[in-house]
Amino acid sequence: MTGLLLDATAGWTIGWVIGLAVVLAVVALVVPILRLAHQIGEQAVDIDGSLGESVHNTAGLRQLTVTIESAEAIVAGLARGRKRLGG
Repeated sequence: MTGLLLDATAGWTIGWVIGLAVVLAVVALVVPILRLAHQIGEQAVDIDGSLGESVHNTAGLRQLTVTIESAEAIVAGLARGRKRLGG
């Protein structure tokens, strides 16, 4: 009877040890992933702020086509003036 009780206890002990080893392995794999995700999240906030500044700093480029059109009109006017003056 004692041998039967030891076999049953040994089975449970082995099961608990294997279960604990599996849980520890999962935790050992998940914790670094979560830490990296946290770091990526912090960097994403910094990147978003930087992109917001970039949008603000380059807002004037929207008017670049208007500037180009104005410059082309000025150059065309200067060419007409030169042509009328004989140059």
